[in-house]
Amino acid sequence: MTDLPYSPAAERNRQPILDVLRRVLPVRGSALEIASGTGQHVAWFAAALPQWTWQPTDYQADALPGIAARMAQERLTNVRAPVQLDVMAPRWLPDDERFDLIYCANMLHIAPWATCAALMQGSARHLAPGGALITYGPYLEDDVPTSPGNLAFDQSLRARDPAWGLRRRADVEAQAARAGLHLSARYVMPANNLLLVWTATP
Repeated sequence: MTDLPYSPAAERNRQPILDVLRRVLPVRGSALEIASGTGQHVAWFAAALPQWTWQPTDYQADALPGIAARMAQERLTNVRAPVQLDVMAPRWLPDDERFDLIYCANMLHIAPWATCAALMQGSARHLAPGGALITYGPYLEDDVPTSPGNLAFDQSLRARDPAWGLRRRADVEAQAARAGLHLSARYVMPANNLLLVWTATP
């Protein structure tokens, strides 16, 4: 099928992300993906980690048919039907639903800053004991020089929407702390991205 939504970036980064997931995740579990977009990530991860069940979601209702079509094309039986989810909503899913992994890639810099606090608070509500929130994307770090590419990307995002832009990792950590989460692992990824693992503060 050639008319499915497609992201070249998702195609490039899916394997490096999977390599880290294999290192940090247990053999089996349940995962909630926030902002699934084209569905390329969840399809790749579900095929490679068949003992995990996956729940894709997206804020845009018109993204859901494309995600569902991709899962059907790949014949994935461990992926639930995609659902619309707004991280700003006070209720994401049934309150008693818990996940071993909540995964969110490339959302924080193309959404208003308030979504960061909402992501952290919602994740704290829906993580199972011992579970982890994993975020992926470009960040600004006070102790690490920002690459020219990320500086240009940040400027282009803010030109498109003043509410967008790369987020300071320290600011994201502060929001996580308010939700009872802390940064437990940081992985440097290709193309000046980071994969960050957030877990409940002891």
